[in-house]
Amino acid sequence: MNLMNDLANSDPEVADMLLRELKRQEEGIELIPSENYTYRSVLQAMGSVLTNKYSEGYPKKRYYGGNEIVDEVEILAIERAKKLFGCEHVNVQPYSGSPANQAVFFALLSLKDKFLGFSLTSGGHLTHGSHVNFSGKNYVCISYDVDKETEMLDMAVIHELAKKEKPKMVISGLTAYPRKIDFKAFQEIAEEVDAYQLADISHISGLVVGGAHSSPVPYADVVTTTTHKSLRGPRGAIIMSKMEDRLHEIHHPEKKTKAGEPFSLARLIDSAVFPGLQGGPHDHSTAARAVAFAEALKPEFKDYAKQIVKNAKALAEELMALDTKLVTNGTDNHLILIDLRPEDLIGKGGPIQNALDEAGITVNKNTVPYEPSSPFHPSGLRLGTPAITSRGMKESEMKVIAEGISKVIKSKGDAEVSEKVRENILELTKQFPLYPGLSILK
Repeated sequence: MNLMNDLANSDPEVADMLLRELKRQEEGIELIPSENYTYRSVLQAMGSVLTNKYSEGYPKKRYYGGNEIVDEVEILAIERAKKLFGCEHVNVQPYSGSPANQAVFFALLSLKDKFLGFSLTSGGHLTHGSHVNFSGKNYVCISYDVDKETEMLDMAVIHELAKKEKPKMVISGLTAYPRKIDFKAFQEIAEEVDAYQLADISHISGLVVGGAHSSPVPYADVVTTTTHKSLRGPRGAIIMSKMEDRLHEIHHPEKKTKAGEPFSLARLIDSAVFPGLQGGPHDHSTAARAVAFAEALKPEFKDYAKQIVKNAKALAEELMALDTKLVTNGTDNHLILIDLRPEDLIGKGGPIQNALDEAGITVNKNTVPYEPSSPFHPSGLRLGTPAITSRGMKESEMKVIAEGISKVIKSKGDAEVSEKVRENILELTKQFPLYPGLSILK
């Protein structure tokens, strides 16, 4: 099967780049926890004629003509997402995760309002309040961290911080935290201080719908997630919310509604996405999201999600057996954070990442809690198992991968060691073709 015949004829330079990237993906072990291999059906929807259409507005309320079929596609994506997550309302139009979070800020907060967010160096995301991001520049972020000894969230400390600061919103979620999040406890804190809870499950949404992690949907006011990562869909995002705004009279008294009717939180979210922050949605991506939601609704997706966690736990155990220090000494979800400080590699996450690249193992440098260096030169490595699980790898393969990682770290990035590890990795990946029928490996 060749999806690139026309491209190869019209632009061989770009076609060559894509083929080389496919080769890189096939021959390597992808361990960046925010990356995954999507379905071929999703790739086909992304490359469809829907990319030709403009459809500002929402289904049945468009500003352009010719959107009858686009409406069907978006309604299908909405209904599948609602069924998948069990949510009351969903907006499937956000371009990606950061714009989705920005829309929630835009809907619920005013400039310079105060919110509680997870510190970037302890495991949060840029949009959870980093000073270089819109969330930290336009709003007042009160950051919470993990406990210095356990490296885990302490809900009692977060509770006291919320009572002291009285934020308008509390963000729960993770980007580099290898343990489970207690969304119910976060909601109890938020309700006590009259704040909204925004649960950002971009990393774990596949685990949530697969039953491998608890869901925030019964508790949180608003839930955002990307549709790639552990969900295996296209690049994009959705925003889920309750229908009713429980804090309307406290935080939005100026916004009026019909007498006797509850004010709609869903309407706040929708108007923030369009026309507040975006124009026309990317309809080809909406179709691809619908395809991915259908895949995640299949019974076998639960097995897949649980295998992601099994693989992560197995990889963590193998690494620790090889005397590699992990933040929190293990994992409950899909990701692992290696602490390089005991290896006398403070600030060397970048060079070790590059050495692992040479070994055919893709990870990303990452800060560790209470980072002694900086985000530019961090002392950790972030790993995850969604992509290798998508290829069919299981616990036994984690031993080979862990041995390769350990050898590169212990050698402090020696080039000869990386080359020897690469040979083993190539033998492993040959057993797990990425897209059968579209394989470059012979």
